[in-house]
Amino acid sequence: MGTDLHELLRSLRVWDVELPSFDPATAPEDPLALFTRWFAEAVAAGQTEPHTMSLATADADGTPDVRVVMLHGADERGWAFATHADSRKGRELAVRPYAALNFYWPVQGRQVRVRGPVTAAPSAEGQADLHARSTGALAAALTGRQSQVLESAQELARASQEAWEQARREPDAPVPSWTLYHLRPQEVEFFQGDSGRRHVRLVYRREDEEWTRQLLWP
Repeated sequence: MGTDLHELLRSLRVWDVELPSFDPATAPEDPLALFTRWFAEAVAAGQTEPHTMSLATADADGTPDVRVVMLHGADERGWAFATHADSRKGRELAVRPYAALNFYWPVQGRQVRVRGPVTAAPSAEGQADLHARSTGALAAALTGRQSQVLESAQELARASQEAWEQARREPDAPVPSWTLYHLRPQEVEFFQGDSGRRHVRLVYRREDEEWTRQLLWP
């Protein structure tokens, strides 16, 4: 295979598989119920890492940033994710507590987009969430210094080794900077791809604590 970027891009095709149908008339009144259904269907379809999502934030000047993070849960409080409060995304959320999420499940040609304000959960809840995860997750959190300049790979190796040893020795070790965030959705869009390019887009918008639904042109 060649390495010409434009040639490679032109050679690629999307959704050369049978995609599920989606009738928006059957959608529930609450977007969380539909998200839960679609998430379960993505898992059943064998989607790799369906719990990963793109998280978009902006800094004080409005410059956007995006990265892939892991979903920690979703309930009436919103969609949850976690990070260090002193990381880049933590600092951005401190000055602009608003974010957008995007899930992409290509095996079914589906996307879910979520936008809304973000709040930090109480520290105890964030620590409980961290300690319910794997030893590796705790070790990574204990390593800390996320987004800071790294002088060498050896420095990371030493810090990581010490963090792994502490995580195994102290499975409840606190990480004060670790923070659980909840994005309370104001808008949730469900996108179902179609091989004929007649994609279905259903958007939920929160109005006075009630949800309205509309279709969008693809």
